[in-house]
Amino acid sequence: MAAPKKGRSASAQSKPGRSLALILIAIVALTGGMFAAGHTTPRLGIDLAGGTSITLEAKADQGSAINKANMDTAVEIMNRRVNGLGVSEAEVQTQGERNIIVNIPKGTNSKEARDQVGTTAKLYFRPVLAQEATGSAASPSPSPSASGSSSASPSPSASASPKEKASSSASPSPSASATSQGRSVTDALKADSTPSASASASGKASPSPSASASGGAGNDATAKLQAQYAALDCSKESVRATAGKNAKPGDPTVACGEVDKVWYKYVLGPAAVDGTEVKKASAVFDTQTAAGWQVNMTFTGKGAKKFGDVTGQLAKNPAPPQNEFGIVLDGQVVSSPTVRTAITGGQAQISGSFTQEEAQNLANMLSYGALPLSFKEQSVTTVTAALGGEQLHAGLLAGAIGLALVVIYLVAYYRGLSMIAIASLLVSAALTYVIMSLLGPAINFALNLPAVCGAIVAIGITADSFIVYFERIRDEIREGRTLRPAVERAWPRARRTILVSDFVSFLAAAVLFIVTVGKVQGFAFTLGLTTVLDVVVVFFFTKPLMTLLARRKFFADGNKWSGLDPKSLGAKPPLRRTRRPAGPAAGPVETKEA
Repeated sequence: MAAPKKGRSASAQSKPGRSLALILIAIVALTGGMFAAGHTTPRLGIDLAGGTSITLEAKADQGSAINKANMDTAVEIMNRRVNGLGVSEAEVQTQGERNIIVNIPKGTNSKEARDQVGTTAKLYFRPVLAQEATGSAASPSPSPSASGSSSASPSPSASASPKEKASSSASPSPSASATSQGRSVTDALKADSTPSASASASGKASPSPSASASGGAGNDATAKLQAQYAALDCSKESVRATAGKNAKPGDPTVACGEVDKVWYKYVLGPAAVDGTEVKKASAVFDTQTAAGWQVNMTFTGKGAKKFGDVTGQLAKNPAPPQNEFGIVLDGQVVSSPTVRTAITGGQAQISGSFTQEEAQNLANMLSYGALPLSFKEQSVTTVTAALGGEQLHAGLLAGAIGLALVVIYLVAYYRGLSMIAIASLLVSAALTYVIMSLLGPAINFALNLPAVCGAIVAIGITADSFIVYFERIRDEIREGRTLRPAVERAWPRARRTILVSDFVSFLAAAVLFIVTVGKVQGFAFTLGLTTVLDVVVVFFFTKPLMTLLARRKFFADGNKWSGLDPKSLGAKPPLRRTRRPAGPAAGPVETKEA
């Protein structure tokens, strides 16, 4: 049996049904996932569905002026906070010299987003000197544990579990972790008295000045802090809003923090590490030790040295809260791991019973918590979608008209072949719709007006791929080949052209996505997504379907309505070649090329 000719794949011709079955199974699976998730429509952006608009006013910190550079830095950090992967379509932009406007589309967790952008002060790691639960319903919980690997380890890490509810009132008090430098409470408060944190049987720890303390400014500061701590009631929102907000980095302060829906009050020492010295933080799931979700931190060179010195001193303290550090953002303790050993090398891990959302929020705060300015929330308003709805209607109408014109052109010029193009467009549209619906809850993708424009532009890109392939087939038929070999010979050249064209479109979309923000990113993301889907549809649907239909008499015989009529295409006579027989007596025999 003769082998297939070079350059022609027998499997590609004989099994196109496999590719068609594969893409149809993918569509069914994705559609099933869409209905199972309960998200049957794409999430709309703020310009189409409405949402929340937040106005923030900048306030100068010590040593930080309100200028364009600091405002631009704040916008960039806030944009990363609320957008996550960059496609949730939340908008962050400056207004005037002192204000930043944050627009959050409907369907996004607006409360969480407000917390992300509203918590805008600098991030600090402070020693915890004392703490206790506030409110009559509060019960103490065991302190979290943190361990760091030895200095000989190439990648030292500390793990701290978040505080859990205690089973009895005799449990030790919850602790907040603090990067203390091993100083006593007296040293931290810069006073002559010796306040000490004592844990009672009820689990409460409070600083108490020594009876032998002498007078002076130090004692006055200690007494003032002691009074603030005694009067602090973190169960009241009005108190939490001001506690520790104006504290200087070099001064001790009081603060509030929430653990398992219970508020605790803290006495914190001077800041030991600044949030700007956290180079990177990420939430990861630990599958090796079954520790669950944890937050990995990487410090800068300067921050690594500070963190190593601090944790080394903290580890010398045997009991909480003096061996703990508080991660303080905007005057509030957001996490409080315990240190058991020195953590050197610039890498640390905070682990425990985190949920995925808790770990990601903490990593987000650690990564983007250090802003050059503080901000005050001026107003929060609800944005209606009336204007956006009208624009969407107009955009969809324009898209429908454009699609109709494309279909009319295909039918008029390609006739029977247009059915393949239209079927391919429908498959591409189905995949685009389903994937956009799934990306809403998955990565907070929101469809805005520019994204709709990107989808409309994609109609032309997709149709162009079909036209390239059809024209290559028609060129082969003009050369005198029959349809089945023309389909296979045309594919390699059409494939190269399609891939190059789509690569250029995808590259342009990727660059546009990287260098822009806000709504323009929606256009770039949609354009890039539809370009990738164009490749998938052409390879797994259009080409296999064309191979199957080439075996049908309507197309194979070149019916005048098929779009492949050799006569109307001006085809040459069938190609022939001369083959000499083995014997000298026989004359030349002409055979038609298959």
